[in-house]
This record gives sequence, structure tokens and C-alpha cells, in this order.
Amino acid sequence: MADLIAITMKINGEPVSATIEPRQTIADFLRSTMGLTGTHLGCEHGVCGACTIRLNDVTVRGCLTFAVQCDGMAVETIEGASESGRISDLQENFVSRNALQCGFCTPGMVLSADELLADNADPSREEIREHLSGNYCRCTGYQSIIDAIETTAKQRQERPGDE
Repeated sequence: MADLIAITMKINGEPVSATIEPRQTIADFLRSTMGLTGTHLGCEHGVCGACTIRLNDVTVRGCLTFAVQCDGMAVETIEGASESGRISDLQENFVSRNALQCGFCTPGMVLSADELLADNADPSREEIREHLSGNYCRCTGYQSIIDAIETTAKQRQERPGDE
């Protein structure tokens, strides 16, 4: 058995300390230790995007990131982004535009879309496609996902006081 390692991080704004095996991924840690099951495990090769989380405000693949690499960092999951209210309009548009079906890819899609909209307030459909190219969906055919993100971008631009 490998030596255990003590880590400390902030998960969704809350300080967390734990002792873990060095090979445990952050996705497994979030799901099994923290009970944050919105981080899904799909391919476990970093290809499908279901395990997407934010690490110090940058999206990463949770299945490829060891929990020990997150020591001292800020981790945000779909639960944290949802609770903050920051992505409520994006989530509403995913529902209204029928951009989710089974929902397995949705947390990763939403976090990736939120990252895109934070960096580019008015992305073209091609830019949306490019940014989501690392997130797989087997149900929707992607057009409704792109529609939801495009709708959110336009609504955010039309809000009074947003600039």
C-alpha cells in the first residue's frame, strides 16, 4: 500500500483537508470522499469531458488530475457553480433549448460553456463548437447545446448594466 498524503484545498469555496492515496484522481476524490457526484466519470482518458471541473478558475479533466496536484488550490464543481447562481441562465437555456437528454455530459458541457462565455461574451457558433470539441454528447446531436450557449450569450449582452 502506498504512503498516504495529506492535502488541503478549497472545494466550492469551503476548506477541505484529507489524507489520500497519491494515485487518487480529483474526480474520484470529489465523488467518493466528498459526495459531489455531479463530476461524472465517462472514458477516464480525458477525452469525453464528463469529468470537467475548474481548478483555479481553469477547466481541467478531473479524471487526469491527481488530487495531490490540487493541494493548496481552489476546486469548483458543477455543484459549486450552480449554488453560486452564476450559471443559472445557462442551465435554464439548456433546459429550454432541449440541450440535455440523459444529462450525463451536461455538467461538463455547462462548465466548459461558462468558461467560454467568461472569455468571449459573443462567440460565433464555430467558436462554441471549437470550445466544446473536448466534450462528448451521445444524445442531443450538439445543435441544441450550441443553441443554448448562443442564446445565453445574447441574453447576457442584452441585460441592462452588463458591459
